[in-house]
Amino acid sequence: MPMMYGFAGQRKQMLESELERLRIEMPPLGAMRVALTGDLAVGRVTPETALELVVVQVTDEKFHRRSDFWVTHLRPRLDTSFFVYTPEEYEELVETDPLLVAVERDGEVIIG
Repeated sequence: MPMMYGFAGQRKQMLESELERLRIEMPPLGAMRVALTGDLAVGRVTPETALELVVVQVTDEKFHRRSDFWVTHLRPRLDTSFFVYTPEEYEELVETDPLLVAVERDGEVIIG
């Protein structure tokens, strides 16, 4: 496959634009805190880089169903993963859950 020069810059711009749209639309839907994690948070952008967001929200939904709310309401334009925790879960797991440890170490808080 031929190499495309400059694609990382274009992909980064697309990701940042989508992230800004989500940053505006998520608080009215109940997001108390949102942090960017993953490759974009640490500055690694490839053609496969996706938005990875840890969301703190009050919810009664089971963990594996919580992201459905965000996908259906926001209709992400790029590959986006939502990892949703309640405030109590976040507080309890922040030092032991590998994803939350990474958020605290390398993540970027975009809401809250």
